[in-house]
Amino acid sequence: MSVDIQAIHERIRQESAFVDKIVNEVSKVIVGQKYMIDRLLIGLLANGHILLEGVPGLAKTLAVRTLSATIQTKFQRIQFTPDLLPADLIGTLVYDQHDGKFTTKKGPIFANLILADEINRAPAKVQSALLEAMQERQVTIGETTYPLDDPFLVLATQNPIEQEGTYPLPEAQVDRFMLKLSIGYPSREEELEILRRMTKKTIPKPAPVVTPQDIIKAREVVLDVYMDEKIEHYIVDLVLATREPRRYGLESLEDLIQYGASPRATIYLTLASKAHAFLRRRGYVTPEDVKAVAMDVLRHRVIPTFEAEAEEKTSEDIVRTILNNVETP
Repeated sequence: MSVDIQAIHERIRQESAFVDKIVNEVSKVIVGQKYMIDRLLIGLLANGHILLEGVPGLAKTLAVRTLSATIQTKFQRIQFTPDLLPADLIGTLVYDQHDGKFTTKKGPIFANLILADEINRAPAKVQSALLEAMQERQVTIGETTYPLDDPFLVLATQNPIEQEGTYPLPEAQVDRFMLKLSIGYPSREEELEILRRMTKKTIPKPAPVVTPQDIIKAREVVLDVYMDEKIEHYIVDLVLATREPRRYGLESLEDLIQYGASPRATIYLTLASKAHAFLRRRGYVTPEDVKAVAMDVLRHRVIPTFEAEAEEKTSEDIVRTILNNVETP
């Protein structure tokens, strides 16, 4: 089947014009953090939820709030706390004494962009309440199921698990996140700019420059980005290497991996690679696109063994070894 790459290029040129507008508006508020902004856009374009992990004070919450402000859509921030209940998230049935009937009171989950702030501060029951919404894009209250608006995206932040008063997220929920980002400290120059920008009387605010329709149309173009058969095989090989490392000459990893990545990782790695190419204004995916997003897609899907922890090997170390050794097309 012949693919008109030039036509895809032209569609990308037309539909990606809003990306620069978003980046310019976000850059008014956020200093540096290009990696985080880039990955937030990938999640937006690939219709995938994102988990941002880092110590407090690295602008995780601010970045999500700023991104939402550039889109003319409904945004809801939910602060996760140890005493939060599932009904506080999705809503509940309220009894009306006047007519003796139950009415539905919808929760804050009914928005387009959800900021689940410090998601690992809440117990597992509340975290699990997000599962249906994240996976099925719907919420059930009582006996009625309500579809959520499109686009619907959960952008969650969490402190590292070692921090006091946090709960590890259930593996089933972690797997629902397309990307898990590890946010680091800014450079010295960026820190100086933060100091100057954030200690003034007026702090810059972003303007809404994009509509939900722009994003939905761009997502259709992302799905049309061409991926060669060799790249498809490469993605499958990367995922299979997390399950059967010996098959790829990585015997040293066999005792370090408890569970490998699921087929959901294959799907998300494909979509994220296409979105990465789209942001580079390319109508086709290269191996570099796959490698650029592979760590973010796989780091939370590879579960190390106790032996790996004893050797101080993290899931990132394992993924890095796989990326360095699986043959690139």
